[in-house]
Amino acid sequence: MNYVGIDWAYGRAAYCAMGESGKIEAEGLIPADEDGLARLALKLGPEVRACVEMMSGAIWVKDQLSLAGWSVEVAHARKVRDIAPLACKTDKVDARVLAELCRRDLVPAVWVASLADRATRERLRRRAHLVKARTSARNRIFGLLTQFGLRVSFTRLRRPDAIELLERRGVPAVWRDSIAGHLAEIEELDRRIEPIDRELAPLARSDPRAQLLQTIPGVGPLIGLTFAAEIGDVSRFSSASKLVGYAGLAPRISQSGERSSIGRLSKAGSRLPEPSGDAA
Repeated sequence: MNYVGIDWAYGRAAYCAMGESGKIEAEGLIPADEDGLARLALKLGPEVRACVEMMSGAIWVKDQLSLAGWSVEVAHARKVRDIAPLACKTDKVDARVLAELCRRDLVPAVWVASLADRATRERLRRRAHLVKARTSARNRIFGLLTQFGLRVSFTRLRRPDAIELLERRGVPAVWRDSIAGHLAEIEELDRRIEPIDRELAPLARSDPRAQLLQTIPGVGPLIGLTFAAEIGDVSRFSSASKLVGYAGLAPRISQSGERSSIGRLSKAGSRLPEPSGDAA
C-alpha cells in the first residue's frame, strides 16, 4: 500500500508516495491535467490511499483517481495547516505532509457531495448568478428614474410603450437609452432563467429531502431543493448544532474571564447563494 499526498496547482502538481514505514517511495512533479493523473496512477498502481488539499479542481482530481481504484480523500486546507504548521512551505513539502497525514490516518477530510447533488448545486448557483444580475439591472433602472423624481412600476415598464411614457414624463434620451438597454438585459436574463427553472422543478418534486423540507412554513420547492443539495446526507451531522455551524448560522462568541459577548453570525459554512423566487 502506498500513501500519496498531492499538492495540486494550475500548471503542475507535486506528489509524494510513502510506504507503510514512512519511507518515501517516489516523489516528483506531474502536469496538472488528466494525462498527468493517468501517468501517476500507472506508475503507482491501484493499491493507493491518497489525499489532495481542498482547492478548485480537488474534487475532479478525487473523481479521476477513484476511477483508477485509488481511495482518495479531500483534506480541509485550514485544518491541515493547524495540524502541521510549517516554517518552510513549498509544493514538495506540502505533498510530503499530506502523504504523512494519509499514512497516519490523520487527514482532516471534507465531505464530498454526490455527483447528482453537485449537478443540482451548479444549476442553483447558475440561477442565483442570473437572478442577481437581473436584480442589479432592475435596481439600476429605478435608480435612473429617481434622478427625475419618477416612480414607475416595473410591470408598467415592461409594456411596449414604456420608453414613450418616459419621454412624455421628461426623461432625456440618454437616460431613456440606458433604461431601454437594462430592460432588454432583463428580458434576456428571464429567457435564460426559464429553462433552469424547468430543470429544477422536477428535481424538487422527486427529491424526498426537498419534499420533507417543504413541510416547514415558508419553504418552497426551490429553497427546499437548495437546502437538500447543500446539506446532502443529514446523518453526517452528529447533532443539530453541527448542522447550524455548517450553515454558518451560529453567532460568533467572544469570551474572556467572566465576560462573554455574542456577535454576528459566523457565516463559516457553505457560501451557496441564497435562492430568489421559487422554481416549482
